[in-house]
Amino acid sequence: MNKINPKKLLNSKWTAVAPQNKEKHFLITKVKFDEEGEVIHCELEAVMTKRSESIDWNILKNSDHWLLGWT
Repeated sequence: MNKINPKKLLNSKWTAVAPQNKEKHFLITKVKFDEEGEVIHCELEAVMTKRSESIDWNILKNSDHWLLGWT
């Protein structure tokens, strides 16, 4: 289980445990918060292909799928 501080999500680096389409390394490029400081939008971008997608940031907590940093 990865511990994540939502306020430090922006520009954080992630490695996919099971890469697909040669997309292994990712950056968080956008994070939006609501009035209470809860994350309402998070965008993940593949470094190699520049493909980006909106994600539920809580999936990054699962260390079976995501590792913090680039390995």
